Amino acid sequence: MNPFNAEDRPTGSPKRRANSRRTFLFKIALLVDGAVGAVLAVPILGYILGSSLKKGSSYNSWVSLGAVSEFPEGETRLVDYRNPVTAPWDGQTGNVACWVRRISGEQFQIFAINCAHLGCPVRWFAQSKLFLCPCHGGAYYADGSRASGPPLRGLLSTSTRSPAAN
Repeated sequence: MNPFNAEDRPTGSPKRRANSRRTFLFKIALLVDGAVGAVLAVPILGYILGSSLKKGSSYNSWVSLGAVSEFPEGETRLVDYRNPVTAPWDGQTGNVACWVRRISGEQFQIFAINCAHLGCPVRWFAQSKLFLCPCHGGAYYADGSRASGPPLRGLLSTSTRSPAAN
């Protein structure tokens, strides 16, 4: 008895088996998997390498709010500036408002315009020396700390020296 009968032998040539439907679908699956992997790799690499690519940009640079002479000592003024991290198609949404208070000499304090409670724009009232929120009655002192109302903290602020003084 021969273990290899004629009926048991594989039919077709080896070349025909290499170009079978299974091989074709396997190659298509590899191609699709590679494309999906490339599409997923782009945002992941952007996330990983993004901080190193932004070092040369204007992300962490000074933003000019005006000449020092435009801000009298002890007064608070509303200033608009262009966000340095915007795209050209952002339009008016790229403009940001902030409150600037000149403490003395070259020292300034800059406040976010938004209330710490719900983000409503606060207004400065020079007579009472308070920032007041029209939405829920939040009040802040001239230094941005919480005076009263629903906000649990003061306005977001930063103190700085004029870049011209450095």
